[in-house]
Amino acid sequence: MKNMLSKILIGFGMVTALSACGQEAMDQPVSTVAEFELPIPISNNAVALAEGPDGPTLYSFNGLKSGKSWQDTSNAAFACIISIKDCEEITPVPVNEGRLASSAITVEGKIYLFGGYTVAENGDEASTPEVFAFDPKTKDYKRLADMPTPVDDMVVLPYRGRYIYLVSGWHDEGNVGLVQLYDTQFDTWSMATEFPGTPVFGHAGGLANHSMIITDGVAVAGLVDGKRKFAASPFAWRGDIDPGDPQRITWRAVETHPGGPRYRMAAMGDGDRGMILFAGGGDNPYNYDGIGYDGVPATPTDRVFGYDLKADQWMELGKLAVPSMDHRALVKSGDDHYIVGGMDAEQAVTARIMKFRIDD
Repeated sequence: MKNMLSKILIGFGMVTALSACGQEAMDQPVSTVAEFELPIPISNNAVALAEGPDGPTLYSFNGLKSGKSWQDTSNAAFACIISIKDCEEITPVPVNEGRLASSAITVEGKIYLFGGYTVAENGDEASTPEVFAFDPKTKDYKRLADMPTPVDDMVVLPYRGRYIYLVSGWHDEGNVGLVQLYDTQFDTWSMATEFPGTPVFGHAGGLANHSMIITDGVAVAGLVDGKRKFAASPFAWRGDIDPGDPQRITWRAVETHPGGPRYRMAAMGDGDRGMILFAGGGDNPYNYDGIGYDGVPATPTDRVFGYDLKADQWMELGKLAVPSMDHRALVKSGDDHYIVGGMDAEQAVTARIMKFRIDD
């Protein structure tokens, strides 16, 4: 029997505009647990929404299974048809090893799947260069041009129904400040204006109209006894794209969001609202098993908030039905936003799908 919470609205919240001139608020419903779930628990999975053979469908690729060991990295793929509230396993990603921290984005009906990293038995991790286009109609994968610099745990953003930005992320031995730009029409890569902030992984962001917001993530904070030390990086950058040249981005620092930095939030750009949305995330940077790099287990959060691009300010939008972390994306179908899989309290991998709606 499905979790009974799936039929219950969990709480109400406040929408608060955070600005120097004060606060404006209104009541809004926040979040529910969807009435369907993934076939298996999966976390750190690449998620996208596309029009499938049976209508709007949530897709999940790669990720970490509930055992949370190196052997539990997965290349499994799932399709969840929203109209009939049903999920099924589909053809896995055509790679020999499972992938963590890969990213997926939909452009003109195709889902583009980027990178990720593999984990060896001895703990070694390697960033992978592969790029695939997945066709929801045929369920086929097509190998495309590799990333010039393989990255994982990056932010992936679509632009103008043609381009895809890969912002910062981890490459084998360290973070990179690159902004790699993929052209879906010609299967080619170029470099956009470099990210000016501290290079990070596990950050979050979205793009709406011609502007992106990139926030948080984990930076390398030096060496301790010859080993890299990782630390949360509380920052926020706005990037405004030149409409005449997608390679040109004007970056500027903006105020950090309230509540402290979060790791691996679910995020997306909402062009209709002119807002970048963020949900959940961990309160402490962690390795793939959910245990912090400092040895303290990470705790998921339930915040939903956004950045209003026109007002240039953060907005508090309420709370999730259940605190959640370890996400690669937030997706939207109709008026509903979805979070697929992730980790619960006690760092438990979940098959749960949550949804929420932001009413006008």
